[in-house]
Amino acid sequence: MDSFILSCCSTADMTEEYFKERRIPYVCFHYTMDGVTYPDDLGKSIPFDEFYDRIAKGATPVTSQVNVEEYCNFFEPYLKEGKDILHVTLSSGISGTHNSACVAREEMLSKYPERKIAIVDSLNASVGYGLLMDALADLRDKGVSFEETRDWAEENKMFINSWFFSTDLTSFKRGGRISATSAILGTVLNICPLMNIDFQGCLIPRQKIRTKKKAIQEIVKTMEAHAREGGDYNGKCFLVHSACEEDAKELAALVEERFPKLSGKVLINSIGTVIGSHTGPGTVGLFFWGDKRVD
Repeated sequence: MDSFILSCCSTADMTEEYFKERRIPYVCFHYTMDGVTYPDDLGKSIPFDEFYDRIAKGATPVTSQVNVEEYCNFFEPYLKEGKDILHVTLSSGISGTHNSACVAREEMLSKYPERKIAIVDSLNASVGYGLLMDALADLRDKGVSFEETRDWAEENKMFINSWFFSTDLTSFKRGGRISATSAILGTVLNICPLMNIDFQGCLIPRQKIRTKKKAIQEIVKTMEAHAREGGDYNGKCFLVHSACEEDAKELAALVEERFPKLSGKVLINSIGTVIGSHTGPGTVGLFFWGDKRVD
């Protein structure tokens, strides 16, 4: 039996099988598409291919975060069982859900004062957030205490590097992450912006790169420059994509070639429906342990 509950939000973008295997319960965000609201349930309500196809055809999904009541309903069964909870949220630089989780924590502690609840802001998203959960599950499985696991998360979360490129800027423009002018010029000039998540947990454009092929090469060079031990990096590497699996596979093959000491094969997942509502199709993300994010 685990000594505490390690939980997260659906926006960590790991698979249902992964969460079950690692004993990580998750609470779902939501999105509304074509007038119908769905849970961000890892592609069960709408398969990922269908979801991104509908966006490509003009659908504009709108997302909603986990609210206080939903967090309370999520936490309470574990508290009733006498379990403490370490919950990690989607970045506060992207969503207000961290604040909602903190409010729910106070409500639940007033009802269950003998229990412990810790809320950690991942300052990350998608499987960068998932990479943090993976490390925390390893610590829990080794018998590391609730407090030590919480402290390790706070001390180490900024060492996860998260880099993205996209071949379709429509959704980034709609969400205000790229200006309309940049999106139009990017489309005309075949520019794939290279972006990362900064020290505040916000998605920031960093470079403008002509062509997808060059973007794939550049993102690997970025990993070489920032990964722990450079080309001798021996940690895990996770990838995500939004309806562009072949691009992700090409990138994964190049990463495995450049980093022969990787811990296992590169993991490839789909960007989930909430994060994907903001990226749209055509986005690839690369995540690894590296330099501390300071800007």
